[in-house]
Amino acid sequence: MSKFTESEKIQILEDLVTIKSVNDHEIQVCEYLNDLLSQHGIVSKIIKISDTRANLVAEIGTEGPVLGISGHMDVVSEGDINKWTYDPFKLTEVDGKLYGRGSADMKSGLAALVLSMIDIHDQNLLEYGRIRLLATAGEEIVGEGAKTFQQEGYMKDVEALVIAEPSQDRIIYAHKGSMDIRVISRGKAAHSSMPQLGFNAISPLVKFVYKADEGFSKFDKNNNLLGNPIMNATIFNGGNQVNSIPEHAESEFNIRTIPEHDNEQFITYFNEILKQVETDNTDIEIDTYMSRPPVYTTGKNSLITLAHDLGLKYLNTDLPSEASPGVTDASDLLVDKDEDFSFIMYGPGLVSQAHQVDEYVEKNSYLTFIDLYTEFFPTYLKNLK
Repeated sequence: MSKFTESEKIQILEDLVTIKSVNDHEIQVCEYLNDLLSQHGIVSKIIKISDTRANLVAEIGTEGPVLGISGHMDVVSEGDINKWTYDPFKLTEVDGKLYGRGSADMKSGLAALVLSMIDIHDQNLLEYGRIRLLATAGEEIVGEGAKTFQQEGYMKDVEALVIAEPSQDRIIYAHKGSMDIRVISRGKAAHSSMPQLGFNAISPLVKFVYKADEGFSKFDKNNNLLGNPIMNATIFNGGNQVNSIPEHAESEFNIRTIPEHDNEQFITYFNEILKQVETDNTDIEIDTYMSRPPVYTTGKNSLITLAHDLGLKYLNTDLPSEASPGVTDASDLLVDKDEDFSFIMYGPGLVSQAHQVDEYVEKNSYLTFIDLYTEFFPTYLKNLK
């Protein structure tokens, strides 16, 4: 039985939604959670990434295996606020739904992790092992927070990981990787009536995009769980005046990778395309500004089995176990783990609500996952004894 009332649980989620951690300002979330945890005798540490960005880590238990629980503190932009029915940064309850930016992705999951951790601590439910909260910054962009945790050794002794991304209707144990690559072409400006005096930056870039698309067919391997890799040129910009030869052009690609065709293969591929279009006049730069590897685990472990059993108990649902086409902090947190590592995404909300206008999480889902986690985490660790 939780020590928190329903209204207190809702208020904590409301407080988190009110913090405008849009691709920044996660340190405010850290400070809020640090204060909440300290009220219950749980020590946490704020790990600054910049003046406004930070991770938060907290741990309960004294010995034994470590179960990592993780959620990100940033949210995506609300976009055009006029399209929202409700204030995106004020939690609004209507017909059993809690509306607000980040309500599903993923401040409800983060709040549920923290509240369950407090309940486990306050009620002395943890008989064996340790639970380590890893609250991350920057998940929505390039994963600065997860990279920091991994590089500073916070994942080294973690034996299983639960990320509370919105996935109330399924258990996720693998996902594709993701890359964002910018290709920059530089030319020389000239009047369009005298093109011989300049060099059109668009021309070689068009060839680059064409050849990249044309050669993509060689990435024909299929992963039995994740499917095929995906590559799309999604942005193309060049020139600034119709009667001027453009001196600058850019194209951006988003790529979804699998273990058989991983991120390094695509970096090599883009460099090969560059060699094919290079001439004495071309000046093309490739900037891989985001690269998060695929996550592939077997899904054959007691973590998934227990998550499934508790899904039946608390959610009254026979949850399928599957892969996701999206990407999460697991890409960086699990970079040195093998396919036998125990990992799941398992949290309140639906991924279909992520990044949407009028984003919401069902109130019952949020509240239920607090109770589910409170049984899940100590039970999993106890079963390892």
